[in-house]
Amino acid sequence: MTAQRKGIGNRLLAALPPADLGLLTPHLQKVSFEPDAVLVRSGDELDPVYFPHSGAIAFMLDMPDGQTVATTLMGREGALASFSVLGPSPSSVTAIARIAGTASLISAARFRAAYAQSAAIRNVVQVHARAVLLQLQHVAACNALHRVDGRMARWLLQLHDRVPEDLLPVTHETLAQLVGVRRPTVTLTMSKLREAGAVPAERRGFVEIHRARLERIACDCYGLMQRKIDRMYCQELAPPRPTDTPSRERAMTA
Repeated sequence: MTAQRKGIGNRLLAALPPADLGLLTPHLQKVSFEPDAVLVRSGDELDPVYFPHSGAIAFMLDMPDGQTVATTLMGREGALASFSVLGPSPSSVTAIARIAGTASLISAARFRAAYAQSAAIRNVVQVHARAVLLQLQHVAACNALHRVDGRMARWLLQLHDRVPEDLLPVTHETLAQLVGVRRPTVTLTMSKLREAGAVPAERRGFVEIHRARLERIACDCYGLMQRKIDRMYCQELAPPRPTDTPSRERAMTA
């Protein structure tokens, strides 16, 4: 049961059977968010829960020296503040919309109530939590081991996965925060990507990408991380197949 078939943009909601989704739908509210909108601040309680349908949200970690760096990127495959099912708790990161989009939101209290009633909702939260952890692990390793141009290419590809066109609405300031470098480094790195044909053009607030060339520059983390997450979602969020007729019964009716 795909998101497209059910007319639901969020992949986690689309994976729920109708009865389990029905525990949430009466309480879901559709909202939109603009670029740079702060959806959750570090230290704030995780409430409400957002199920993005489009756009991209970055989890930003504030450092003592005043810099911020991205740890995770989330789109329609995720749920912001889903960890509130563990109970009321403050957020350890700031969640900022990097690309405008829409989402369905529900209060943390109502989501916890539905989570307690539904094994299917518990399953999608667990799968999503493991996907977030996997992304965090890869980003940490990538930041420690790989060059800036490979990391920049990875972030651009992750943004492109959540935007239906090759023109990304992203600024150098945003890229600096995603990659964890200063603006001059972004300017230098983007110049290298342009020379390689991976970024054919830049306009104020927009970056045009050539995906195939960008994939050749990106570090191995991107492909490895995406394959693992896609496999996890396809295998564990797939709808149950109709039960096959037992072989003995088929033989008797043949």
